[in-house]
This record gives sequence, C-alpha cells and structure tokens, in this order.
Amino acid sequence: MFVPLMTSIWLIDGSIQNKSLSSKKDFYKSLSHAAEAGWWLGFGFFVAGLWWLGAAVLAEADKFAWALPLAIFGLPAVLAVFTSLGFMLAACVWPYGVSRIFVFAVALSATEYLRGNVLTGFPWNDIGMSLGTNVVLAQLASVIGLHGLTLLAALIFAMPAAAFSTHAGRGNKSLSPLIISLALLALLGAFGAWRLSGPAVPNVQDVRLRLVQPNAPQDDSFRSDNRDAIVTNYLALSDRATSPTTSGIADATHLIWPESAFPFILSRDRNSLERIGAALHPGAVLITGAARASEPEPGHVGVHYFNAVQVVNSSGVVVDSYDKVHLVPFGEYIPFDSLLRKTGLQQFVHIPGGFEPGGQRRSMSIPGLPTVAPLICYEAIFSGEVMPQVAGGQRPSVMLNLTNDGWFGQTIGPYQHFSQTRLRSIEEGLPLVRVANTGISAIIDPYGRIMGSLPLGVSDVLDGPLPQAIPETLFAEYRQIPFMIMLLCSMLLAVGFRRRA
Repeated sequence: MFVPLMTSIWLIDGSIQNKSLSSKKDFYKSLSHAAEAGWWLGFGFFVAGLWWLGAAVLAEADKFAWALPLAIFGLPAVLAVFTSLGFMLAACVWPYGVSRIFVFAVALSATEYLRGNVLTGFPWNDIGMSLGTNVVLAQLASVIGLHGLTLLAALIFAMPAAAFSTHAGRGNKSLSPLIISLALLALLGAFGAWRLSGPAVPNVQDVRLRLVQPNAPQDDSFRSDNRDAIVTNYLALSDRATSPTTSGIADATHLIWPESAFPFILSRDRNSLERIGAALHPGAVLITGAARASEPEPGHVGVHYFNAVQVVNSSGVVVDSYDKVHLVPFGEYIPFDSLLRKTGLQQFVHIPGGFEPGGQRRSMSIPGLPTVAPLICYEAIFSGEVMPQVAGGQRPSVMLNLTNDGWFGQTIGPYQHFSQTRLRSIEEGLPLVRVANTGISAIIDPYGRIMGSLPLGVSDVLDGPLPQAIPETLFAEYRQIPFMIMLLCSMLLAVGFRRRA
C-alpha cells in the first residue's frame, strides 16, 4: 500500500500546487482536481481488487452476461466516489509538511467508514485490510477494530511521501516521516507479537467438529429434482474417514455443512430430514445452510423465503433456525424492487422475489455448543456488527460463518472474503468456525490463528476441536469509540505539526 497511498499525497499536492487559493474560483478548482484524482485512483484500486465479481455473472452467462461490464467497472466506479470524497475533504484544509499526512489519514478513514455504512454498506477491501491480513499486525484490531487499522494504514503507508517531497516548495526534506512510518509499523508488530506470545487457547470440552466442504458446482446438476443425489453426496462425504483413527460421522458431535446446501426447502422435505437424522448418532446435530419458507398466514398472500442456518437433530427435526439479516444487494434481493424489476432485472439466487431479511441478528442455542453468533456469507465482513443482542448482556462464545463462494471460482475473491472474516475473531476475541462450499473452510482461534483449514477448490472434510473464547476485547466492549478518539487525536496532531511548520 506504500505506492498508492504515497501517490495519493502527491496527487493532492499537485491539485493545489502553485495556486494561491485566494479566490473562490481557485479554491473550487483545486477541490475539483483533487476529487477527480481521488476518483481515478479509487477506480483503479477497486477494479484491481473486485474484478473477480465478473465470475459470478458468468456462472449463468445466458442470463447475466450483459451485466459483466457493470460488475467489473460499474461497482468500482460507484465505490470510487468515496475515495474522491476523501481526497476532496483533505484538499479543503490541505496544510504543509507532515501535518497533511494526518489530514489525509483522517479524511480517507472517515470516507472508508462511510463506504462501509452508507445504504447497506460495502466495506470490502477496506484499506485497513492491508494490515488486517497479517495475523501479527492485525492484533491491534482487538482494540481499535478495522476502521482504526484503516487510519493507521493511511498514516503508515502515506507518511514516507512527506520525506521524499515538499509541498508547494516549502519546508526541507527530512527522513523523519520515514522513521515515523517504520516506527509505527514496528510498534504494531511488537504489540501483535506480545499478544500472540501467551499460552495456547484451551478447547471446549466434549465438542468434536466436522466441517464439510463439498465443492459443489453452481450448474444444472444442483436442482431440486436431484435432491436425493445431492443429500447422498453430502452424507457420503460427511462419513469420510480423515485418518486411520477416525470413522466418519460417528466421531462428530457437530456436523457442519455450508450456506445454500440444498436447492429445495429442507424443513419441508421429510425424507431428506429422516435420512440426515438416521446418519447422526444420538446427541449429535447437523448445522447447515438452507433456504427457509415462511408458513402461510391468514390474510397474507404468498410465501416469503429466507436464507437461513438450520440445526437438525438425530431425530430429523429442525430444532433452531436463524434468518440472514444483511442480504447481498442484487445477489439475494433487488433494491428498489418495484422500480427495477420493471426493467427485467432479477437477483442471482433462484428464489421468487428474492430473499426477505431476517427480523434481527440473534444468537443460536445449539445442543452441545456454547452460545453461537451465526453469520451467513458476507454478514461477517461488517466490523462491529456481527454480535447479536443477547438478553442480560451475555455475549456469544463462538462465531459460525456459513458461506458459498462457489460463484467466484478460483479467483482472489474467496481469499479476500476469508481474510475479512478472520479479522472478526481478533476484534471480538471469539473463535470462528467457517464452512464454505468451495473453500476456504477453517477453525480459527480468538486471536485469528488458523487451527485447521481446507484449501479453495477441494472436496473434503476437516475434523477439529472448538477453541474457547477469551475475555471480551476492548473493541468488543467499546466498538467504534477508539476509532473516533483516533480521528480526534489525528486532527489535533495535524494542527500541532502545522504550527511547527
């Protein structure tokens, strides 16, 4: 990130270079140039990071190939508006010397925060992930969260620009900004190393997880009329021996299948439920993704469908269900439905009218497990929004993420999704169990360390214990307050450096 963020400083420098800004015309022209530079840089950043969305469009090319340019270029063009806004806000008060780095960091992290929250929010590839993908550097997220990492990343990676250039010909070149940048990076690493140096996290007793990654293709074979073959394949894979000492399903207390495991309504298919129940030993349960249909209500026409996590016991009974709250726009529902459907637009999932959102984020009570915070697909990428409201203030003890990244094939998309999901375990101090159709499936401890995983694009199972939760982190307790304090401190530092210049 050194190159794009240092370049950002020089682009804003160039937008106001040699302009007196004594007139409103010069001022607005400078803002316009900064906004334009920010948009182009943001557009390039998002195209480079989100091109793989085109794979989802081509999964059913006969229906959605026309949307390929929108997926690859349209979304980045919209997201780049936030980068443009950040550049423009910084240019409004652009000072000299090191202080402008703090102004830039505040403006950019503030607009990245907006990007993750405006409308439904889309914090994918937030700049803070440049630090968050490294388990050592990411440990400070337990205090300041993703958005705090974004502000730090902007400071660290943009700071050297002040060492290699002067603004408007003022000030002397100095290595101090470079030293500050490296010192911040070193302190970040030292904190992470210290936090990871403690004893190993103990496991929850009497819990034996079996994660099933079917690698099921997103093609015509995944249809409701193939339900028997699909369930047979799941059960056969679930019963696979993973070592000479394992014997399959019988070893697991909790069998876990991914999101969208069935192309039919599982809770209404008695035969499939009975087959699943018969495969489980007494006391064991299956946790699986499945579409759920609402029961008919007097006076209401039609059925509502939900993207759900369901728990099936050894009697073949669904004992708990959670409905996804944060749906994917255009993937699971159409925004402004009544207007856009008139154009013939439809969502990617084959559900009449798309999915309905669940009522509220809530925990699940799963036999044999501590309280679970369920997260379906990209619900897990929203920093500070993954915890359900629990009566009495008791937090869950484990996060469960079921997802289907099969739409994106062998691209960088699933790796990005995995990294962003893993950061939630560091922020919350909770273990994370992630089961994905095509990968990456993993068991992650509350420090973000991978205890076991399955790679992308393989059909396999993973057995493992469940790590215990650690005490509530500062981020889990205070959420975005530390980030807001960082914003304030950075603005004060910008003023202080400006007075010294």
